[in-house]
Amino acid sequence: MNINIVGRYRLWFSISAVLMMLGLFGFSYNYLVRGKLMNFGIDFTGGTEITLRFDEKASIGNHIGEVRGVLTRFTLKDNVIQLTGEKDLTIRTEPLESDTRSRIIGELQKQFGGVELLEADTIGPVIGKELRTQAFWALLLATLGILIYVSFRFQFKYAVAATIALWHDAFITIGLVALLWKSVDVAFIAAILTILGYSINDTIVIFDRIRENLLKPVKGVVDFEAVTNLSVTQTMARSINTVLTVLFVNVCLFVFGGVTLKDFAFVLLIGFTLGTYSSIFIASPLLVLMEKNFGKQKVRRAR
Repeated sequence: MNINIVGRYRLWFSISAVLMMLGLFGFSYNYLVRGKLMNFGIDFTGGTEITLRFDEKASIGNHIGEVRGVLTRFTLKDNVIQLTGEKDLTIRTEPLESDTRSRIIGELQKQFGGVELLEADTIGPVIGKELRTQAFWALLLATLGILIYVSFRFQFKYAVAATIALWHDAFITIGLVALLWKSVDVAFIAAILTILGYSINDTIVIFDRIRENLLKPVKGVVDFEAVTNLSVTQTMARSINTVLTVLFVNVCLFVFGGVTLKDFAFVLLIGFTLGTYSSIFIASPLLVLMEKNFGKQKVRRAR
């Protein structure tokens, strides 16, 4: 069975455009309503993050306003309170000295009874700025390395199509994370880099099959678009089976991995799905469009 994937490229590009618009909406809403584009963690902004467990009989989520009132008495600015469990809260705020942190926990204990400190991390603003810069360079160098590698292994137009598909995956993933107001930290950058690696692997499998089919005559295949459609069809089952296996592991990680791994696993779930989608429905049609406009690839015809 030979499916006409490339011929429906306008549909695939429209779906991607809608997803990108959702991301742009998320960025705009966050900037106008929340004052920042994404929910950056202290890894990038600097500050103190403390995770507390309360002995309240009811869910502490019903008392977030009272917790915020305690923080207000200490004149803390830009504090973010996030419910991470039925009785657990994570508080992110400006850098705190250890004595100030102890006094805050003491005030919460007076108001709510038993309060246990589970975790406390402090990162200065200078380190946060350095981490932002390093994250940017990591993404840039990873993309450049992939561009050079694919150009060397195939041709430059293959590298361009693959790189656009990679940034398609990264942008939509980042946009959906912004829309859902998920925390962005160093683990998030690791997830994006992992997604890029998975996506380019899937794309190269398809490109390899295209190259193989260009070198051998196939009955009924007379141009580059037909070769690409045939190659995508031949590798589609492999791509889908692989991503289903990976997604199964990620779902287990998301469900059973604990609070600290949920956001990481969630980003991977989005990115791996997009990686398979872009390899089939974005990179391959882009390659055909560039070949039609700039290429002179010859196709061997069966006699």
